Parts: sequence; C-alpha cells; structure tokens
Amino acid sequence: MNQKEPGFWVLEYVTITKDARTGLVIAIGGTEKAADILQRTGGFLSAPGPRGDYHRLPHGLPIEQQRLKATTASHALLAAGHSVHLDPALNMLAIPDGEREAALRYLARLTEQVAAAETSSQVAEVLTEVAAPVHGLLPLTREVIVRAWITASDLQGARPGEEPEPIARLGGTADSLSEAARVILHARNHAARAPQPPTTAPAPGRIQPPVSRRR
Repeated sequence: MNQKEPGFWVLEYVTITKDARTGLVIAIGGTEKAADILQRTGGFLSAPGPRGDYHRLPHGLPIEQQRLKATTASHALLAAGHSVHLDPALNMLAIPDGEREAALRYLARLTEQVAAAETSSQVAEVLTEVAAPVHGLLPLTREVIVRAWITASDLQGARPGEEPEPIARLGGTADSLSEAARVILHARNHAARAPQPPTTAPAPGRIQPPVSRRR
C-alpha cells in the first residue's frame, strides 16, 4: 500500500538567516500576511529575487540591530501562526555558547567602529581595546598562549628548554604577540596625538551692502 504524501503549504514557512556572501539578513518564504509582519515589526524591505520576491534588512545595520530586528520579526510571525526558522546566530534569546557569541559580537563591533571612524582619536580608541597592557585583546590572548605552553610542557613531562618543537614554538608566539601589542600601542599613541580634521564652519550669509541715504 502506497502512502500518500501529506500536503504542505510551503509558502507559509519563513526562513530568516544571514547570507554568507553578502552579509545581509534575509527572509525567504511566507505569504503576504507574513511579508506585512516582516515589514512592520522587523523593518524588512521587499526585494526582487530570481525566484520571486524576498525580504531583507537594510544595508549597514550594526550586528546588534540585525539580531534585534530578526528576533522581533520571528516572534511576531510565530504569534501570528506562521512556521519560522530563525538562524541561531541571529537569535538574541539563544543561550548556548553565549560567551563565544558575545566575544564574536565584540570583535565585529570593533571592526564596525573603526571602519566608521572619522577622526584619528576614534581609531586610537579601537587600538586601545586591542593592545591595552592589562585588558587588551592581544595581552589576554598572549596569556592564554603562555598558559597553554606551560600546561602542554608539564603534561608531556618536558623540562624547560627540552619541549618538542611545536610546543616550544608557543613560547616564541607569545613573544611575537607582546611585540605586536607594543607596535599597536605605538601606533595608537601616534593616532591619538594626530591633529583632528577641522570642523567645517557654516558658510556665512550674504551681507547686503549698506543703503545710502539721500540728503
């Protein structure tokens, strides 16, 4: 006996994800009602595609805004009875691997911040986050490498200076990170001291010549 496949309304399924090639947050599928919800609650825009219209968030949105709008739209769709798949990377309420996701978002925010910088001092602020002596990204990464070098050597029973080459090179990598942090801090200091671009003053209004009085 052949079983008949159940019927599904495929258009009622909505997928909200981030396109790896363009970096855009897109929504595919859904009815006109779903499109209305995407536009009203998430700020999605309708765009023509090779297989019909789809929706996307505007260009240039910060990552946090992308996640907020995608999560808000997905919950509004679910509340209206639509079936939705939301990319876990866009789900603001997702808990698994939260620390790693937070670290990735932090790095992405620094990238966006320095890309949008309009003054040298703003560039210096980002470089400080990267190479600050105590809490900078590079010094903290160096600490991880040093701890890994020591622990790996201890686990293999190697004496200082007698570690296998791959383990021994971790020490050199830690030194390289220290040097990289020093170079970045030097550049940071130079950027912080650089003269800032002058603020463009508004063009003065046209001055009317004085009106001569007849005597």
